[in-house]
Amino acid sequence: MKNYPPVGEAEGKAQDVEAMFDAIAPRYDLLNRVLSFGIDVWWRKRAVALLREENPRRILDVATGTADLALEAQQTLQADKVIGVDISEEMLAFGRKKIAARGLSDRVVLCTGDAQKLPFSDNQFDAALVAFGVRNFEDLDAGLTDMRRVLRPGGSLVVLEFSQPQVFPVKQAYQFYSRHILPRVGRLVSKNEGAYQYLPDSVAAFPSGPDFLGRMRAAGYTDLQWKPLTFGIASLYYGRK
Repeated sequence: MKNYPPVGEAEGKAQDVEAMFDAIAPRYDLLNRVLSFGIDVWWRKRAVALLREENPRRILDVATGTADLALEAQQTLQADKVIGVDISEEMLAFGRKKIAARGLSDRVVLCTGDAQKLPFSDNQFDAALVAFGVRNFEDLDAGLTDMRRVLRPGGSLVVLEFSQPQVFPVKQAYQFYSRHILPRVGRLVSKNEGAYQYLPDSVAAFPSGPDFLGRMRAAGYTDLQWKPLTFGIASLYYGRK
């Protein structure tokens, strides 16, 4: 494996992403809390809250990782079933332990799968969620299209992803942190040389804001919304099939 996956969309990227997340799985949750100062928990709550009025009963969580968002969705929305899918079996193994510890194995189910080739038939889900996963897609357009395929007509997609703040002095502080602090802390805790250098590089290359809404529109989503969070460090995107 290369030091870390190729940034942006690239053929064969999925295998590198899988290997990277398999390697950092044991420390992934800890690093999320440390590196975001715990704000990632609030971001996930905001993502799920966008679906509260729609009351979805069957939810898909793509790039579920260790199932933080899947668990938040089930507990907040009291969904009948939340299915999480991820290409990293090591991440899923940690997620299953968390689900079992909360007694939710009958409500939250995890399975291995690729976002651009989801192992589900058409029109299965009331809503789909992705947190910090779309920038890792090998083919972003194919992933957005396949998630739309498995949504029922009128179903919603909510995407939570990192973005780059543009306001002084948050922009400058974020750039310093992401380039100098984040990779060093990530390397020390995870023991992985490349994973936390890949993170800021992939955020910088991602088509955020209006550009991402354009990709969603091209994939067939309507009623599009974009909401920056925490001075633009992260963003929420919403669309409907």
